[in-house]
Amino acid sequence: SADGRSFERQGEPLFSSHMLDLSEEPLEENIEICTKYLERMAKMNLGLEMELGITGGEEDGVNNENAKPEDLYSKPEEIWQVYEALSKIPDANFTIAAAFGNVHGVYSPGNVKLDPEILGNSQKYIAAKLGLPAGSKPVKFVFHGGSGSDIKDIRQA
Repeated sequence: SADGRSFERQGEPLFSSHMLDLSEEPLEENIEICTKYLERMAKMNLGLEMELGITGGEEDGVNNENAKPEDLYSKPEEIWQVYEALSKIPDANFTIAAAFGNVHGVYSPGNVKLDPEILGNSQKYIAAKLGLPAGSKPVKFVFHGGSGSDIKDIRQA
C-alpha cells in the first residue's frame, strides 16, 4: 500500500486515517474486515473510521432513501460489538460513524430526524460493560450526513 511504502521510507504513513464504509454488509462481516484492516493500520499509527448502520439519503450511487426507518438507527449492542472487537487490537485508533437518523445529501432544516440519544445511550452501555465511572465516553464517534439537522441535535450528538 502507499501508506506502507511511505511508512517504510519515512517512518510515517502517507495519510493519518482512512474511512472504510462497509455499512451495506452484514455487521459480522463489516467488523471482520475492519479488524483485518486496523491490525495492519495500527502498526503505522493510522486511524480507521468505521461506518456502522445505514446513513439515509443518496451518496456515491448508493441510494438509501427508501431504507426501513429502524435501519437508520444503530443499536448500543451493535456499537459495543464494534468497540469490543476493534479495541482488542494493540495501539488501535478508530472512530465509529454510527447511524442515528443522519442522512447524506442536502436537506432543508427540519426534514432530518436525528436521535442523538442513541450515541449517549451507547456511551453509557459501553461504559457499564467496561466498568467505567458514570459519565465516561469510551467511544469516539464521527458524524456523517449533517445537512438539514437541527443545531440542537448536532450539539447533543
